[in-house]
Amino acid sequence: MNTQDQEEQKEIRAAFFIDGFNLYHAIDDLEQPHLKWISYSSLAKILLPKRTQVLVGVTWCTAYYPGDSKKKWRHVQLVGAQKCHGVDVVEGHFVHEDRECRACDSEWRQPTEKQGDINVALRLIRDAYHDTYDHAYLISADSDQVATVRMFKDLFPEKKITAVVPPGRKRSEHISKLVNGGTIQINTNHLEKAVMPAIVFEPKVANTRRPEEYKPPQDWVHPDQRPLK
Repeated sequence: MNTQDQEEQKEIRAAFFIDGFNLYHAIDDLEQPHLKWISYSSLAKILLPKRTQVLVGVTWCTAYYPGDSKKKWRHVQLVGAQKCHGVDVVEGHFVHEDRECRACDSEWRQPTEKQGDINVALRLIRDAYHDTYDHAYLISADSDQVATVRMFKDLFPEKKITAVVPPGRKRSEHISKLVNGGTIQINTNHLEKAVMPAIVFEPKVANTRRPEEYKPPQDWVHPDQRPLK
């Protein structure tokens, strides 16, 4: 076998970069809470072309919403479960910004998530610089990532990037025109296959349990356990 044949058969290293709230709100809008309890590394493997690519990393950028202890507890459980599955969790933060209504003159302070978009962009570019992957998959429908994709292509023309659109969301036309690795749309079948068991445990990493709010419907069966048709 010559060198060219060896290069053609070499597995392509794939890495996923997830805009956490972009994906979360898309799943929330499906009104199927059990689909929130999914493994992001499993989802990545489901979306990959298995014969030609190997998953080398999943980065999830997220932040804890302030002031709601129950919501934070659910989030903590999900973070722990992702870490058990080898996901690199990058935490941002929320700040309270002043808001006002011009119609009624009312004022309030609204929590606003910060760093999420930036963290996704920084990790994607940093890991490309360190040559940890050949093909990036960006899970986001946020057109703010256009600048990220443009810089990625300018700096690393030999690498590929694919836009992965959260379920139920329209793809960003600006991003789709820039990516050189095509576009993938996540659907509910992908999410169902990635649903985790009620207890997720990894020694020295985390021991988490599914929040009651994410419990599947009584008649729901994981795709891996459904009879073949």
